Amino acid sequence: MTLIEVANLKKSFGTNEVLKKISFSMNKNEVVAMIGPSGSGKSTLLRSLINLEQIDGGSISIGNEYLVKDGVYVKPDGIKKVTGRMGMVFQHFNLFPHLTVKQNLEMAPKLLNLQSAQEIENHAKDLLDKVGLTEKAESYPSSLSGGQKQRVAIARALMLNPDILLFDEPTSALDPELTGEVLKVMKDLAEESMTMIVVTHEMGFAREVANRVVFMDGGEIVESNSPEEFFSNPQHDRTKLFLKKNLK
Repeated sequence: MTLIEVANLKKSFGTNEVLKKISFSMNKNEVVAMIGPSGSGKSTLLRSLINLEQIDGGSISIGNEYLVKDGVYVKPDGIKKVTGRMGMVFQHFNLFPHLTVKQNLEMAPKLLNLQSAQEIENHAKDLLDKVGLTEKAESYPSSLSGGQKQRVAIARALMLNPDILLFDEPTSALDPELTGEVLKVMKDLAEESMTMIVVTHEMGFAREVANRVVFMDGGEIVESNSPEEFFSNPQHDRTKLFLKKNLK
């Protein structure tokens, strides 16, 4: 089942064309690793999917419902409905420093009034257990390591039961020894068939966990293939050069 459909996506910042008629689709339960050099448009594409960036042309649909069609956005209620199916985990965590871990998780569901306070509390407890941070429920973000903050951010993104999780370089702000604990949580989610797009520089994760690797460069999708084919038999010179520089 196709869950994400992107067609001819265009985005410029001034004279800088960041996305050049990007088209791709993604199935439910698929994990896509999106890799490429800095400035290739990966993060802009991700932010466009969840409406943190407005595109200049093209179409985005999630589960057959449009966010934007031929450059024209749907009405605000439609935007809210479509983007509500996605959760996003950012490079720099974006936790609220004045709230406890538990309060960070509970804030959005309480504002949306989707469940009772007890149901929200139970869900937060379950998700903190899932990411191995039950004992940090009453802690503030300032007392957490970077890896713990990112695991809290993942739990927070899961609080609204999204169909899709978007990760924008989730480990790039972490010390190498903390990266593994975050990747483990992401791997566990993949094994539970969570649909995920992961913008990452972690080639090991892309190789081991993703169903498909998408390589972007210069605002274009240069190559897309299974991890096995992508890493063992890259088709394009730009892909080969990138892998030569980034595979150790």
